[in-house]
Amino acid sequence: MANRPGMSDAEREVLRVLWDGGPATVREVRERLEGRGRTWAYTTVATLLQRLHTKGYADSDATVVPHLYRAAVTREELLDRRLKDAAAELCDGRAAPLLLALVQGNTFSPDELTRLRRMLADAAEREGPKQK
Repeated sequence: MANRPGMSDAEREVLRVLWDGGPATVREVRERLEGRGRTWAYTTVATLLQRLHTKGYADSDATVVPHLYRAAVTREELLDRRLKDAAAELCDGRAAPLLLALVQGNTFSPDELTRLRRMLADAAEREGPKQK
């Protein structure tokens, strides 16, 4: 994912709607937001979607009327970019301190722990035996 400008909280909320519900028109996004307790004007939602499009976070299909918007990045892609940025800013580019802080400060389900163990084992296998 190329570097993209930051997002406001409102833009992030609209992007979550696209992630959770899939492609939608401005009206559909507005209705989904209302279901989440947000009552924004149609023009506000349209502006937020246009900003997301301009910043590269959303795509718009202008061949259909009304325009259909969809997320241009996945949650995972955005998370990966944000974590790399945080590692660069806070940890001299190293991910390990971030990972350790996340693990220490959170609880995990048994499935998540299994996945973490598998990922750590895979990472250790890729590294191979260390030379002394």
